[in-house]
Amino acid sequence: MRFMVIRMADEETEAGVLPSTELIEAMTRYNEQLVKAGVMLSGEGLMASDRGARVRFDGTGRTTVLDGPFTEAKELVAGFSVLRADSLEEVIEWVKKWPVEDGHGNARIEIRQVVGPDDFGDAVTDENRTYTVDLSGR
Repeated sequence: MRFMVIRMADEETEAGVLPSTELIEAMTRYNEQLVKAGVMLSGEGLMASDRGARVRFDGTGRTTVLDGPFTEAKELVAGFSVLRADSLEEVIEWVKKWPVEDGHGNARIEIRQVVGPDDFGDAVTDENRTYTVDLSGR
């Protein structure tokens, strides 16, 4: 199973405050542990929301584009990792080792299982399965 580990934004990440050398070193050590264990598939930090946009659809085919920044930092994502594990509990154990240097010890992390083609049941047919990208083997 694959899981997305989401590092929620805070005032500092939304202000574009760059991580300290200590935080970069701690996150590097943490990520190296995940890679060596064969758990980490990918991971990235994200720019603050003032460098992004939201696109909304209204059900009639019209779209609205809202440029960042967005007001609620606690609802935004600052970065993510994709981990492969046998269970949510296994991922929780890895996340419990998250570096305390991040967010001054107050980082908020959300974990969500990634949906795969098999999770859609009969809705994924042989015909449309050829169009489904499955990177779980990577």
